[in-house]
Amino acid sequence: MLGEINYSGGNILKAKWFTVEEIDKDTFAISEYNHWEKAHSYLSIGNKIACLIDTGLGIGNIKQITDSLTDLPIKVITTHAHWDHIGGHSLFDNICVHENDVEWIKNGIPVPINDIKTNLVKGVRKELLPEEFDLKNYCIFKGEPRHILNDGEKINLRNRKLLVLHTPGHSPGHICLYERERGYLYTGDLLYKGTLYAFYPSTNPNDYYKSIKKISKLGKVDRILPGHNDINIKKGLITEARQAFEEIEEKGLLTHGSGLHEYNPLKIKL
Repeated sequence: MLGEINYSGGNILKAKWFTVEEIDKDTFAISEYNHWEKAHSYLSIGNKIACLIDTGLGIGNIKQITDSLTDLPIKVITTHAHWDHIGGHSLFDNICVHENDVEWIKNGIPVPINDIKTNLVKGVRKELLPEEFDLKNYCIFKGEPRHILNDGEKINLRNRKLLVLHTPGHSPGHICLYERERGYLYTGDLLYKGTLYAFYPSTNPNDYYKSIKKISKLGKVDRILPGHNDINIKKGLITEARQAFEEIEEKGLLTHGSGLHEYNPLKIKL
């Protein structure tokens, strides 16, 4: 159950677990602020279908939220196949993922389930969890994607188009989505305020830098819509990230194990 939903001003809806913010009349951020990850999913509604960009942690039922916002069929676009972005995938039939993350979607991510469960409830007050949530039954989505995404592909919502940008580094199949007409750039875990991670064995610092340079060459970007933390980000963050990676590379430190590199408002862990 969603529980009581109340308007709190500023085009924001609050349910027990999710916070829904209106970006525009047919674009919504669905956020999980009660968790330390502060994960964001995004619903982009066309006049043919709707796209749900990521499905969050899997603590609350995100489909109940999307059902309250649209009755159109929903295509789930996976920015990358990490556990905190595919938690609600099992609630939907039409799953899309980049070809380089397909194996994780089909066979599961290589992280022990007990480690994921520990991170899932770490620091979360029990009374904030949805009544139907049962940690014992929590599992990571595994399934056959309906569509494999490729770099440069356009997702057609009839009156809206989302451009798929392959932006590896955080994961091999990480993508960003760019809606040129509205100036929206959905960045997943490539870019947000906070610590950017490229130190896991499955990450690649050099690819990460190339991906940052790739999005810095886009034309009109009026709003960055990130996968975590603060949803209100200045457009200059792309330039700041590029400059940070450039400095790290010039120092010969763009490699695994070089540690935490601190820049305001970014940190980069390699």
